[in-house]
Amino acid sequence: MTKHIFVTGGVVSSLGKGLTSASIGMLLERRGLRVRMQKLDPYINVDPGTMSPYQHGEVYVLDDGSETDLDLGHYERFTNSPLTRDSNYTTGQIYLSVINKERRGDYLGKTVQVIPHITNEIKSVIQKLAADNVDVVITEIGGTVGDIESQPFLEAIRQFSLDIGKENCLYIHLTLVPYLKAAGELKTKPTQHSVGQLRQIGIQPDILICRTERSISREDREKIALFCNVPKDAVIEEKDKDFSIYEVPLSLMDNKLDELIVRRLGLAAGQLDMDDWRDLLHKLRNPDHELGIAVVGKYAEHRDAYKSIYEALDHAGIAHRAQIRIQRIQSEEVERDGPERLLAGYDGLLVPGGFGERGIEGKVEAIRFARERGIPFFGICLGMQCAAVEFARNVVGLAGAHSTEICKDTPHPVICLLDEQKAITDKGGTMRLGAQEAVLAADSRAAEAYRRTRIFERHRHRYEFNNVYRNQFVAHGMCFAGTSPDGSLVEVIELPAHPWFVAVQFHPEFKSKPTAAHPLFAGFIGAAVARHASRSERSREVEMP
Repeated sequence: MTKHIFVTGGVVSSLGKGLTSASIGMLLERRGLRVRMQKLDPYINVDPGTMSPYQHGEVYVLDDGSETDLDLGHYERFTNSPLTRDSNYTTGQIYLSVINKERRGDYLGKTVQVIPHITNEIKSVIQKLAADNVDVVITEIGGTVGDIESQPFLEAIRQFSLDIGKENCLYIHLTLVPYLKAAGELKTKPTQHSVGQLRQIGIQPDILICRTERSISREDREKIALFCNVPKDAVIEEKDKDFSIYEVPLSLMDNKLDELIVRRLGLAAGQLDMDDWRDLLHKLRNPDHELGIAVVGKYAEHRDAYKSIYEALDHAGIAHRAQIRIQRIQSEEVERDGPERLLAGYDGLLVPGGFGERGIEGKVEAIRFARERGIPFFGICLGMQCAAVEFARNVVGLAGAHSTEICKDTPHPVICLLDEQKAITDKGGTMRLGAQEAVLAADSRAAEAYRRTRIFERHRHRYEFNNVYRNQFVAHGMCFAGTSPDGSLVEVIELPAHPWFVAVQFHPEFKSKPTAAHPLFAGFIGAAVARHASRSERSREVEMP
């Protein structure tokens, strides 16, 4: 029978439940178990697709087109668990499903209530992932214990163990053990209160994972175990990682969390092998190069808005044994202060996706700076569209060229709305989403990076390159290096005469892993390494007498 692990959080938000859940999934997979991952979010939005990046961070897109929580990015980077739309549910989706059933008459006139109808719906989406070929389902409950929004989810997972047997369920609670500088000691009371709230609703955690900035003493572990009603070996320390999030799985392994889970659930697991992961961390700690990469974006000051991009840059750095120093630059600053002041000296420039007018001209100016100075450039989604606008204006000579998303009356709409989008009025879940096939030109840099000419990448956009201008672009040196299979949609543009100038309509960052950097990110960082080496060599020549 499939076993279930439920991960809850307490005391404060942003403790890292997603990262912890992903790490647990990784450790169990490394022991030969078949794992599925799931996130249940308590907000009423049907999905994060219409939510502000400032509130929610990035929208993570799956192959099947689902717009999901960014924690699913951690799941994919750490595990091989197949993720689908069944891997992320919100309160909005749960209630929408129940309301639709009520409208159809499925409840046969009964009064529809939170218990049992909403909780039954939650249990059903958890049970969807259980199958003969799945050993463990890990379900992360968003929010913190005590939130009003989380109560139906907590009640559902309480009932779940009654439905399938307590021996088949494990409750892991992630909590905070803060250090009070004035008192000079760690405080266990917040953890006690958090667990107390869980126990009041009928959930006794089996394992406590304690986030802390200081090591937890034996006495404090014993105190937590006593007051929270768990064995001492089930109090797991998760100390803050200053160096890299990729240390978390090894930290949990060192605390024997995987052994505890396997023993508690009676799983037939193999031995744990983390040698390649240790090698990965060794490369991170001992780089051969140090590169400066500027990321110019609308939400650059908010790290989670471009979470997968920053991770993909680190993955490419690992592949090249390079430490990536990312400078997050708001595109509005480029508009105000100019690219020369803000971008000189970097080894590469990346312009990510986004929506809306704010900061667009700063992105365009940053791209012009990279093109004219021969700085390796990588554009993603809106970054590709801005590259097309910049090239149209400054190379092709199309004054006022723009995207109709930003300027509906532009005389040269080099970026325009997809035909399939013209009749759509709803915002949520209606973009061109998910994995789409593209065909690459055999002699392109993209094909060289991928080592093949047919690819599948994830998309999230409404606007595309306007084919009316394709011949003019080609005449001025632009290469359309990738298109949809029928040739109608532009997927990749390149400048062959530039050291490395590649822009894509899709989101390659979603398919990058620490052990397998995405080919385009690896190509971009490889070009940045070459530029850095060339600049260092010229600097040494100048210094020689």
